[in-house]
Amino acid sequence: MKRKIVHIHEELCNGCELCVQACHEAAIQMVDGKAKLLDDKYCDGLGDCLPACPTGAIEIIEREAAEFDEEAVKELLTSLGREIPAALQTKEEPTASKPAPSFGGCPGMQAKKLAQNSEQQASSIDDGSIRPSQLRQWPVQLNLLNPAADYLQDADLLVAADCVAYAYGDFHKDFMTGKVVAIGCPKLDDNQYYAEKLAHMFANGSIKSVTVARMEVPCCGGIVAATKQALSQSGKNISYNEVVISVDGQVR
Repeated sequence: MKRKIVHIHEELCNGCELCVQACHEAAIQMVDGKAKLLDDKYCDGLGDCLPACPTGAIEIIEREAAEFDEEAVKELLTSLGREIPAALQTKEEPTASKPAPSFGGCPGMQAKKLAQNSEQQASSIDDGSIRPSQLRQWPVQLNLLNPAADYLQDADLLVAADCVAYAYGDFHKDFMTGKVVAIGCPKLDDNQYYAEKLAHMFANGSIKSVTVARMEVPCCGGIVAATKQALSQSGKNISYNEVVISVDGQVR
């Protein structure tokens, strides 16, 4: 049958494994350092792996392919010791605690209403004080930063995905204090450009440490991959730390 299915351009694959993590069906695995589609029958063609790729090596094409086989996917997941997604569970299997999602695209785009603790919010602002900004430089967009800027000398750099500041309430206090900030969206921006620019900053500056703050959604992994690639290319031994924030504002 002719249907939509994943196609991987191996020459563009950098071996980051983000697509492997993003594929709920385990259809993509690493073989000799490159991402490969194990078998057509394991791929549902929905493209959850697509936004996770930092190099653009994955695309969805339409071609003759075996039909998506849910039973084969469940057998594969079981053999790998991975949990079977709720969407693939049969009616006989318990699904009450994990209702099947109605959303089939990138998990990072799924709409969620987040319940916050109103009492905690109220107590934090009862004294009427305004918490000062911890921003130490401008601009903050990684695309706009000058790699030769003076503020990068002997700096502790925070590379943050755009959404982190909105998801985590104390972003300024807990993450920005004492750091130079570079923000960007790994889903919408060019991650290869990020990697090249960061590598230039690392190689030609005196940055002391790098902290990457990302969201838990798979497509946010691109900012991690870009930073690690940049560190490797720079040849510098720079202290690295990574923090993952959940969509409800918790440190994972």
